[in-house]
Amino acid sequence: MKTTFLEFEQPIAELETRIEELRYVQDDSAVDISEEIQRLTKRSQSLTKDIYGKLNPWQVAQVARHPQRPYTLDYVQALFTHFEELHGDRDRQQHAHRPGGREGA
Repeated sequence: MKTTFLEFEQPIAELETRIEELRYVQDDSAVDISEEIQRLTKRSQSLTKDIYGKLNPWQVAQVARHPQRPYTLDYVQALFTHFEELHGDRDRQQHAHRPGGREGA
């Protein structure tokens, strides 16, 4: 899955794209550019830490609503081996945004 970057994350996206390009070139080349990749990776980590350390409230909300954040069922699949999802409520209506269930045998 391709990573989706938010507007304020564009400098990180550019660095990550450059790192991927260098990794691709390194696989096809006899020239060792692993030091450059390592340097850019450290720079990307530092930039990420710096950007996320200075987020304004709207940017925090954007991160919280990011489409690639895990949903409840993603956590359920990671935690349980035999999860059985239960459907409907007392009014016999479905609520896709409120999953519930039990661990089956």
